[in-house]
Amino acid sequence: MDVGEEAKQRILLVDDDAALRELVTDYLGASGFQVDGVGDGAALRVRMAERGADLVVLDLMLPGEDGLSLLRWLRAEGGPPVIIVSARGEEVDRVVGLELGADDYLAKPFGPRELLARVRAVLRRGAAESAAKESSMAAEVATFGPFRLDLATHVLVCDGREIGLTSGEFTLLRIFLEHPNQVLTRDHLITLVKGYERAPFDRSVDVRVTRLRRKIEPNPEAPIYLRTIWGEGYLFSPRGEGAA
Repeated sequence: MDVGEEAKQRILLVDDDAALRELVTDYLGASGFQVDGVGDGAALRVRMAERGADLVVLDLMLPGEDGLSLLRWLRAEGGPPVIIVSARGEEVDRVVGLELGADDYLAKPFGPRELLARVRAVLRRGAAESAAKESSMAAEVATFGPFRLDLATHVLVCDGREIGLTSGEFTLLRIFLEHPNQVLTRDHLITLVKGYERAPFDRSVDVRVTRLRRKIEPNPEAPIYLRTIWGEGYLFSPRGEGAA
């Protein structure tokens, strides 16, 4: 492998459709990525151990171990960003995938250009987060209420207890901390989180807000930090609603 190949970002495509694997591999390869294609979970695990990946494109319906189980494993192992692609395009599948920590979801059938846009957006977001961590040591910790968020390590702590955050949850919380006491619309949040325009009925931000509330709110049903402003969007109150 030459130096140019080593410098390319590596994408691992997991799909049991051989024709689709070939199409996507060729298209993303021609777009400047190094792409490996495998057909099942066992091959995914082997390839991750051997070479790793900068991003995984993961089908849900696979022979043997299904995509959601593999997503759980990737997240438990601290794996790379994951884009789910699946013919199971129902809302419940999208929500479950996002709940488990997927970075994006694309329903089949899809065009290669649409997948390429999603891949670039997810990788761009990850690169921006890495650059932000390295660019300055001036504001390593953000605080709100009893919480401390380490911006370099992505660790959230409350009263000495560490609270696990997915990459999507960290990104969303950081955005809210950067825009305190401001109403942010769903469309604006999706642009900030994903890096591209929202699709109709995109509920990914709502799912992440619900997940985040479970981790930071004393009562997620009556939030004091991450409030819904009906008809407008969300407002983050660092001191809690009604705090003096």
